[in-house]
Amino acid sequence: MSSLYRSTKAAISRNPATGELIKEYPYLNADEIEKVLADNAAAAKLWRAFSMEDRVACYRRLAGTLRSRSETLALLATSEMGKTIASSRGEVEKCATALEWWASHGPAFLADEPVEAENGDRIYVSFLPIGSVLAVMPWNIPFWQVLRGAGPIMLSGNGFILKHSTNVIGCAFALQEAYEASGFPKGLFINMNTDNDSVARAIEDPRVAAVTLTGSARAGSAVGSTAARVVKKSLLELGGADPFIVLADANIDKAVEVGIEARFQNAGQVCIAAKRFILERPIAEEFTSKFVQAAAKVKAGDPLDEATTIGPIARDDLRDGIHEQVERSIASGAKLLLGGKKIEGPGYFYEPTVLGDVTPGMAAFDEEIFGPVAAMTIADDVEHAIRLANQSEYGLSGNLWTTDLDRAAKIARRLETGGVFINGFSASNPKLPVGGVKQSGYGRELSHFGIREFVNAQGVWIKKV
Repeated sequence: MSSLYRSTKAAISRNPATGELIKEYPYLNADEIEKVLADNAAAAKLWRAFSMEDRVACYRRLAGTLRSRSETLALLATSEMGKTIASSRGEVEKCATALEWWASHGPAFLADEPVEAENGDRIYVSFLPIGSVLAVMPWNIPFWQVLRGAGPIMLSGNGFILKHSTNVIGCAFALQEAYEASGFPKGLFINMNTDNDSVARAIEDPRVAAVTLTGSARAGSAVGSTAARVVKKSLLELGGADPFIVLADANIDKAVEVGIEARFQNAGQVCIAAKRFILERPIAEEFTSKFVQAAAKVKAGDPLDEATTIGPIARDDLRDGIHEQVERSIASGAKLLLGGKKIEGPGYFYEPTVLGDVTPGMAAFDEEIFGPVAAMTIADDVEHAIRLANQSEYGLSGNLWTTDLDRAAKIARRLETGGVFINGFSASNPKLPVGGVKQSGYGRELSHFGIREFVNAQGVWIKKV
């Protein structure tokens, strides 16, 4: 990480659109971390005793709190992370809508589940809280990434300890304030602003029951191994190199339109976003030509300007990494069709970039490029497209474009990904589980799968006497 962000004493928030320092947040010392763990454990015991009706009421109040603070929260996310103001507003609303969805549907997912029994016995499964869950969260979607984990985890009666990324700590404290203002027990949702070594020690603390992480494969390996060593459950949502398959019978104009959004949303800084465009040969030239024309119209600029399409990269070191991956891909034989440069001036902007003739073995195919870079790969036929899609160490999500929906459903079952979106682009929604396979991690967030990830599924068998 750049020295602009590296500190042994504080998390540093810096505006990526200007490079200017926003604020330094001193790391907690040992006594303060002890208080965080103790406060959360105590609050979790109180919360466990709340009726489901009272928990739901807190969720509905929190949705209202977020909406009432929408503009303040949106401005904060834009200033700390660099996403466009329209995207930030949408993120706050998405959080509020999801809270209401969990309030409406979550209780049924957590209700005792009866099991067929004979001889007058009663058998059922209860879904009980396990305690405090530590969440290590990324910077790219600073509110929604947190809420999509905290929503299911806390509704089931658990406490939530947030270790957010160092560059969006202001967003973390804003969320904690919103929880406390909405009637949740103080300390139930709590920030732990600290360094990585302290995170490892917190995982080992007996008051922490489990850990969830969204981040890189390297971070996931470290967190997962620490949790396993002390026999604690972990959920890992790691990187992705999502395929965007376009078959010869697809609606090309629509696929281009959606593909532009799928790749360049949030300046390409999304895990479940199209990254590898796999094009069946008969339509490859047409799709690529139209895609490049559309990408050339994507406007990078001031994220507070309503006309801006994409904002800056969140940190200067991340921009350097993106550029290095682009240059390595070109050196390996990829063709630069658009962009490929850092934008001069203040802030950490990168040109919308399209690479052609990308093949396995190149960085743009093998690695996750977490920025506004689209990689075009040609497939000889459908079978080749499927092989290329699966030829990745990642398996987070995937997209498939075809007008033959029966064939699409069959192909979806052959894609090695946690999700498949047909004639659309990948998106997280409370109704559908999100998570990956292979190096994209394990476990699921959202839907009833997410609500039951961090519970004690307690089997109860009552014999008739």
